[in-house]
Amino acid sequence: MKKISIRVLAAVFATATLFVACNGTQENKEAATRTEATEQTHDHGAAAGAEVVKQAEAAITGTYPDTAVNGTAKFVTNENGTVTLNLSISIPARANKSVAVHVHEHGDCGDHGNASHGHWNPTGDPHGKWGSDKGFHLGDIGNVELDTQGNGTLEIKETGLWSLGGKAETSLLGKAIIVHGGVDDYTTQPTGNAGNRIGCGVIQ
Repeated sequence: MKKISIRVLAAVFATATLFVACNGTQENKEAATRTEATEQTHDHGAAAGAEVVKQAEAAITGTYPDTAVNGTAKFVTNENGTVTLNLSISIPARANKSVAVHVHEHGDCGDHGNASHGHWNPTGDPHGKWGSDKGFHLGDIGNVELDTQGNGTLEIKETGLWSLGGKAETSLLGKAIIVHGGVDDYTTQPTGNAGNRIGCGVIQ
């Protein structure tokens, strides 16, 4: 009787263990399926969350009352899906100098432009010069040389790194254009040591 009881108990225990293991495996599979579905929904939402538009623009104004800054950053979606930037700024107080321009994370020009937070860097790369093989932020536009009147222009042609809508990790919409009072040394991390944020505009 004792031997039979032991065998019966062993069989019951083995069956219960198998049930728990199978149940746990099923739960893991279901959890993985839910996670995959969530990720697919997230990716789809990022891709389709904002329609790609043909044009966008940021009207740049000064963030300090004692420094006149005016300009526009115009973005165009080309036929091949790339984006072209044409930037023009006027800062009479910086005549014959250069100033740095970046795209920053948030479209908020409050607190002298500091509310825009840091450079837009969805790829997590180091700060650097646009196009550098050593890496650069997607917001690292560069330095603009100003003439004797304090006027300057800059163009970035047909880049496939940006979009106007579409995927969140490439879309410029809702970001801020920041003009700094100094030049970008393309080395200092993560800002380029470009100085105060004297101008700002929201890309929309």
